[in-house]
Amino acid sequence: MLSTDMPLKPARSGRVKLLLQSMWRSRHSYAFMAPFLLCFTIFILIPVIVAIALSFTYFNAIQSPVWNGWGHYQYLLSQDILLLEHALPITLKFALIVGPGGYIASFILAWLIAQIPDKVRLWIVLAIYAPSLTAGTAMAVIWTPLLSGDRLGYLNSLLLKLGWIDEPQLWTLDKIYLMDSMIAVTLWSSAGIGFLAMLAGILNVNPELYEAARIDGINNRLQEVWYITIPAMKPQMLFAAVMAIVGAFKAGNIGVDLSGQFPTPQYAGHTLVNHIEDYGLVRFEMGYASALSVVLLIIIFIANRISWRLFGTRGDEG
Repeated sequence: MLSTDMPLKPARSGRVKLLLQSMWRSRHSYAFMAPFLLCFTIFILIPVIVAIALSFTYFNAIQSPVWNGWGHYQYLLSQDILLLEHALPITLKFALIVGPGGYIASFILAWLIAQIPDKVRLWIVLAIYAPSLTAGTAMAVIWTPLLSGDRLGYLNSLLLKLGWIDEPQLWTLDKIYLMDSMIAVTLWSSAGIGFLAMLAGILNVNPELYEAARIDGINNRLQEVWYITIPAMKPQMLFAAVMAIVGAFKAGNIGVDLSGQFPTPQYAGHTLVNHIEDYGLVRFEMGYASALSVVLLIIIFIANRISWRLFGTRGDEG
């Protein structure tokens, strides 16, 4: 055994020495990375690790955590009826419509705006991007009176005058319409940072690529977008896809904002985010809320990996 282990120690020590020398040569780079790494560790990495650890415990935020093993995960997969029948299906439905829908709408808007002259483009971009910055204010100023359930609500008033409905509809309190209202409001405010990234990507595509493509036989705008624009701006498309996925899953609280009720009427807009808040901030079952958070993290991770497969390069996927 000694003859086998002895040669490994110098080899290992040599690799460690080379690693330390490499890190020392790149010390200036690490110094520039330090602020980001510090913030990432404190505000993301440590909370994720703590949440995973707490998900295996019973913790009420007052007493010390008590080890519970896989109990929370067994409960949420088999006995949490509210999660299995409402929160999870509603979250997936909402995310599958809002995520790809908002993503496609942002790309189409970005491409259309890119065709407009620079001076006019600035103001149009500002008008489209502004709702994503003032979502809460816009909710109170625009959507609350628009979707009001009485005859004074803008939408009800218009539809009554047109004769399309006979009585006012409770757009945010009726379980039939609440999900549609949530989707409409979220799509309206979905042109955020991902939209700006795609617009920047479109504007920075080399014009010579389009000229070369016309020589090769591409003769319409749709072919230019498919064969030139999208492949040339894959990094921006990937960034926008990741932002759309995260935004779709975290926007689940919109049902509570619209209806003014928690939980939402008959749990029609009860998403996984609302379920986590219910257990974490109302019932103070922090261990189970952590388990739900881990499940949400896994769902977002899987969705992001799909985006990497679609828009990432081979080196990025590694």
